[in-house]
Amino acid sequence: MFGTAQDLIFLFGDSITQAGFSQDQGFGWVAALASAYVRKLNVVNAGLGGYNTRKGLYKLPILLPPPEHARIRILTIFFGANDSRLPNTSQPTQDVPLEDFKANLKSIVLHPLVKAHGARVILITPPPIDERMCEHTDRTTKGIYEVRRTAETTSRYAQAVRDVSKELNVTHLDIWSAFMKKAGWKFGDPLMGSKAVPQNFETGLPSLLSDGLHLTAKGNRLVYEELMRLLQNTWPDQTPEALPRTLPGWDDVEAWKDL
Repeated sequence: MFGTAQDLIFLFGDSITQAGFSQDQGFGWVAALASAYVRKLNVVNAGLGGYNTRKGLYKLPILLPPPEHARIRILTIFFGANDSRLPNTSQPTQDVPLEDFKANLKSIVLHPLVKAHGARVILITPPPIDERMCEHTDRTTKGIYEVRRTAETTSRYAQAVRDVSKELNVTHLDIWSAFMKKAGWKFGDPLMGSKAVPQNFETGLPSLLSDGLHLTAKGNRLVYEELMRLLQNTWPDQTPEALPRTLPGWDDVEAWKDL
């Protein structure tokens, strides 16, 4: 018995998802996922660089295929990096107030098109940011000298994702905590990523974040590993090892007997 070629893993998010196919850093989490599921499920990268939940929700109806055309088995929703930008900073604005962010996430999860697919939904927290790196990137590449992101604000948006996950009883992947743990931070410590906290460039957040916001190869690999671990623990029947191939092997004599 072979699977359905049209069944999908649909990855909905911002530039951290969009760039997950890129090999510029040496490893992309979306590319690795597509490779793991080749001939099992089709991985669709619906990452939209610069988008927040407001824009994502607005465009959702034209992004999701109708279930009769392609069935989404697993849907990741990975926003927050742009929503958590500080308000009243350089145009165009990206920030979305915290309560609106939570409302938008709920609207995405409960959208009729999402419900129609019966997909396994995974809310993903934004990763932490590094304030020094963000400010350096803004100044050197964009000529922007104002503070546009803080570690504390991003942490609150990550908590909002956890809260929505609990309220709606859907699975979440806590990338924020995974990154902070990997960087050596423990709850109760001063907040890593803020300018007041020194870091090791080889093992701290700079090893996971290429510009203070986006991911290095090591950061991409951590997202991939955490996602695969979640799938194994939550839906082991949807792992690459458990799923049948969509088409028979070239050497499957029975499958090709009528050729």
